[in-house]
Amino acid sequence: MISEGHVQVNGRVVTRLGTKAVAGVDHVRVDGRLLKTAPSQEYYVYNKPAGCMTTMKDPQGRFCVGDVIREMGRPLKPAGRLDYQSSGLLVLTNDGELAARLTHARYGVLKTYVAKVSRRPSEAMLRTLRRGVPLSDGKAAAAKVRVIREAGSKAWVEIAISEGRNRQVRRMLEALGVRVEKLRRVAIGPVELGALPSGGARRLETSELRALSRAVGLELR
Repeated sequence: MISEGHVQVNGRVVTRLGTKAVAGVDHVRVDGRLLKTAPSQEYYVYNKPAGCMTTMKDPQGRFCVGDVIREMGRPLKPAGRLDYQSSGLLVLTNDGELAARLTHARYGVLKTYVAKVSRRPSEAMLRTLRRGVPLSDGKAAAAKVRVIREAGSKAWVEIAISEGRNRQVRRMLEALGVRVEKLRRVAIGPVELGALPSGGARRLETSELRALSRAVGLELR
C-alpha cells in the first residue's frame, strides 16, 4: 500500500518503505482516512475524600471523581466505587480489562478498610464477621478482621473483603449493632494508600502495577 501511494504522512504521499512516523505526533492517512493510535494505558491511585461522588458526573452538581479526572486531563475512569461518605483508595485507569477484574468478586481481590466505630466489637462479633453476616442481598463475610486501636469507648477496626457490594462494610458492622463513624479504604490487593494526602493522586509504581496485574490473573503488557 505504501509503494502504491495509498499512505500519507503529514499530508505528503510517502512511497519509500521504512519511512518512520511518530505515533501521536505525525498524522498518518491511508486512502485519506486518518489513523488514530490507541491511548497508552495509565494507572493512578487517588485518595478520595469523604463527600466526593465516585462518578464521572453528578446531576445534582456535587463534587465528583469526574471533576478530578478532568482537572488531571487524563483519559481515566474509576475502577470500582466508594460510597459518598467513605474516603480512601481508588484506582483510576483507562485499562478496561484490569478495572473489570478489580471489581468482579470472581477474582477475589481483597479491599482493606479501616473503620472508626462507636464501640469495640466483641470477639463473638468478630467471629460472626468472619463466618458471615446475613444481609438483605445475602450473607457477607470478612476475609480478615481485627481491632487495631481503642480510644475510650470507640475503636478502629481493620476489615478486608473480596466483594464490592453497595455499602457492604458499613452494613456488615451495623447489622451487629456497631455504628460506623468513619470509613477509609487503605488497600486494594497489594496496592496501599500509604501517606498519600486526601484529594491527592499519584501514578502506580511499576512494581505495584505488576503485583496488581498478577492478583487479577493478568500479565503486565
